[in-house]
Amino acid sequence: MAYTSDFTQFINQWLEQHPEEREEQQKGRSLWWDKPQSPEIQEARAESRVAQKPYPYQPD
Repeated sequence: MAYTSDFTQFINQWLEQHPEEREEQQKGRSLWWDKPQSPEIQEARAESRVAQKPYPYQPD
């Protein structure tokens, strides 16, 4: 059996007792992360990147 921390056990138990929180988690995730991606915007961002030196703090 794999080790499970006390905190993980607590969260798992709490989520079992409060199943509505799974829905709230999904709402929060969709609010901040699950957004449709535009290929045009992604391409523009990739083209606008400026190359950096491997170690930017080293004087020339």
